[in-house]
Amino acid sequence: MPSNILVIVPTYNERENLPEIVKRVLSQRVRPDLLIVDDSSPDGTGEMANDIAKQNPRLHVLHRKIKNGLGRAYIDGFQWALARDYEFIMEMDGDFSHNPDDIPRFIDAARDKDLVLGSRYSNGIRIINWPLSRLMLSKGAATYVRVITGMPISDPTGGFKCFRRRALESLDLDAVKSNGYSFQVELTHKIWRQGMQVAEVPIVFTDREFGKSKMSGNIVWEAIWMVWRLLFQNGLRRKPTKKCEPPKEAKPSTRPRRRRRRPGSQMFEEKPRIKKPAVKQRPRKSETEGESKQVDSDAKPRRRRRRPRKPSGPKPDSPQSSTPSESKKT
Repeated sequence: MPSNILVIVPTYNERENLPEIVKRVLSQRVRPDLLIVDDSSPDGTGEMANDIAKQNPRLHVLHRKIKNGLGRAYIDGFQWALARDYEFIMEMDGDFSHNPDDIPRFIDAARDKDLVLGSRYSNGIRIINWPLSRLMLSKGAATYVRVITGMPISDPTGGFKCFRRRALESLDLDAVKSNGYSFQVELTHKIWRQGMQVAEVPIVFTDREFGKSKMSGNIVWEAIWMVWRLLFQNGLRRKPTKKCEPPKEAKPSTRPRRRRRRPGSQMFEEKPRIKKPAVKQRPRKSETEGESKQVDSDAKPRRRRRRPRKPSGPKPDSPQSSTPSESKKT
């Protein structure tokens, strides 16, 4: 079954890291495909990638004739992925500064998100083998971007990301002008300001062991001006311009949702009501002329309240109460 996950790794003179990075990425439990975007590396990285791809159909190689920058390499990789049926499209460095073992965590987090960022500054600083000056520059850039644009993201300049397909399809990739670290800020801001779902995953960043860093002064200045350009593009607003619904393939919530009753739907058809058996009532015996009422033998007889009897003789105070002897004397 073909994979719907693609990891894009731009390379330039990464011959020493390439065999191990291919092995580590393709061995993950989510079984992603890997795309190497090589900028005609003088050390033969592209040719080595071709040789490895002949032995593994999940490895693909995209050759670019000139070295045109990190941003354009990712744009070409995104367009290559969108021309195919990939749903989860990831960015990752090829120098092991990003740990390939974190790929499954990104995929799990992206099930109901449009963009997942690997953060070096979420709940602390997780950077190994960086000098203090480089750390201060990176941390200051993250704060600078957050203050000006209003994006609630702790590490907007990071390059370890997972995009959902619809997030990349919502962008005009040919209109993306930035190329260095500002490229990461520009893509994140354009997705965030549409109201799409963005999340962060804590990662540990380790500085490269082999090769040279591509950081330069031009990259820093480009990032400084790009932030203000993004602010004006958003109408000087520091919040998303609209609200977007979650991705279609989002996981359903664990709490069952009440469904509205739709007429004519088989799922909501009324069940036939079952009539309860009628309770038998005691038959009332009709009264006929000349016949007395018959009392039910089971019914208890009604007790009548007796009235006190009046005395039959005359009252003692009345004049008639005199004795017979007294009447004779008179």
